[in-house]
Amino acid sequence: MRVMIWADMEGMAGIEVWEQVTGGHPHYEEGRRLMTGEVNAAVRGAKAAGATEIIVVDCHGAGGSYSFKTLIPDQLERGASYVLGYPWLRYVEPLRAGDIDACLLVGAHAMAGTTDGVLCHTVSSEAWYNARINETLVGESGLEAAVFGAFDVPIVFVAGDRSTCKEVTELLGPKLVTAETKEGLGRFSARSLSHADACALIEQRARESLERHDWPAPWKPAQPLTFTVELVAPDHAQSYLGRPGLEVVNARTVIARGAPGQSFWDVWDNFWYRR
Repeated sequence: MRVMIWADMEGMAGIEVWEQVTGGHPHYEEGRRLMTGEVNAAVRGAKAAGATEIIVVDCHGAGGSYSFKTLIPDQLERGASYVLGYPWLRYVEPLRAGDIDACLLVGAHAMAGTTDGVLCHTVSSEAWYNARINETLVGESGLEAAVFGAFDVPIVFVAGDRSTCKEVTELLGPKLVTAETKEGLGRFSARSLSHADACALIEQRARESLERHDWPAPWKPAQPLTFTVELVAPDHAQSYLGRPGLEVVNARTVIARGAPGQSFWDVWDNFWYRR
């Protein structure tokens, strides 16, 4: 059994404010320790379930040279490999090669506009307002599910706050195994498990999710696909002008359209790239 773990930061127990997830801020080092501990717990759970290969991807854009390099290298659990410094939702080589059986999300957060979602946002709290695949409103977990689904790989586990676990369960169905590490009391406050209890829960539930083998189906939105992003302000639309397969509909709306037979990865690959 070959597993990928995609780890973000905002959904970790004990994290409630931007300063904990922003590179260079004094509180960021606290956040790094919390994230590393929860990721290690998921790795231990995957190993206990019999995973023969585990790839962990650091998905947190902390800003500047810290982006996607939040995990603390000398504190990482043995028995896995770690992808650091690679842009979010671009590392699909193991998926493309058919080398992954299941994906786990750790530290996931709710989509933009979620009342009780701690640090809720979708991709960019400064630039994006809403995102939709066809007519389905999605957050980052939904985007990940659609990319993984393009390669026939399911998400089987998610750890994050209560609203996030609810959001992903509604999208993927009741076979998804969840670990609620905190309950949002607003966007910047939470009732949270202790770090040790959160790690114990994640290790247990991650193991259970992989041992069950009764996994949610890979999420494959209906074709032909459309991906619509509502932006916060008109200036954010400028970077999308002239890209193939993209239409800037108005000052704050961009739509990527897939041709018949194209997967969501094809659509995403046109939309989200790094020069």
